[in-house]
Amino acid sequence: MSLLVRLNVALGIVFLCAAFIAGYACWAILEANGRREVLAEAGLMMDSAVAIRAYTAAEVLPLLEPQMRESFPPQSVPFYAATQNFLKLRERHPDFTYKEATLNPTNPRDRAADWEADIIQRFRNDPHANEVFGDRETPMGKSLYLARPIREEPPCATCHSMPSAAPPTRVARDGRDNGFGWLDNEIVGAQVISVPYANATANAERAFRGLMIALLATFAVTFGVVNMLLYSLAVRPVRRIVHIADRLSVGDMSAADFPLEGPREITSLGRSFNRMRTSLDKALRLLEGS
Repeated sequence: MSLLVRLNVALGIVFLCAAFIAGYACWAILEANGRREVLAEAGLMMDSAVAIRAYTAAEVLPLLEPQMRESFPPQSVPFYAATQNFLKLRERHPDFTYKEATLNPTNPRDRAADWEADIIQRFRNDPHANEVFGDRETPMGKSLYLARPIREEPPCATCHSMPSAAPPTRVARDGRDNGFGWLDNEIVGAQVISVPYANATANAERAFRGLMIALLATFAVTFGVVNMLLYSLAVRPVRRIVHIADRLSVGDMSAADFPLEGPREITSLGRSFNRMRTSLDKALRLLEGS
């Protein structure tokens, strides 16, 4: 195997090892950044839902209170307003899902699933926790979730404390069995936004492909430049030295002198061979004269 091939094999092995390490590290960083971006978007949507709930409680509910003597409009419920708004938002962002999951909801659609009930229990076990996030497996693949606790607060107490305290139209509309018994400042549920894991990795995959293509292109250019330099500075001068040495070894003293240009190591080798050639030439003349 020639010197150039050996060097190319060594460079290839070094590059593959470096590319693997760099690729692994970059993928981990890009994936983490992708998760943070998706969770930041989920947090922004969560803040939007909280704002809608506050707006409904502060401005919409007072306007609808006179109507509540005759019928109970669901638009007066902050939970309902936030959920309906997010359903409209999903028309443009279908990958995001939002749920105000509660253990004892008025609307059965808001009843917490098992994994959501676990999140609510986590908030109950740690009342100081304001937010949790994590991964979970779903039939559609891995999903990211962001959750915040829902506490029973004054706007909710009227409708959710006891049936006798709730507006009669609310009891007539929804019955006396669901959505009651909430205690003051009790954690009764959780706002949960879920996003498929693919959303978190999509940008990371695109950036990773671009990075790897750039690495391959850089290696190809570097590989070509290194090969040209190796051939010009080392391989070609060594081949000339080998060619001249072969001619001298068969007694062809008309061969050119060994080259003295190039890197210091090559010129030192050429001078050494020239001295050896001079000594050999003198030795041959002595032999011929004797």
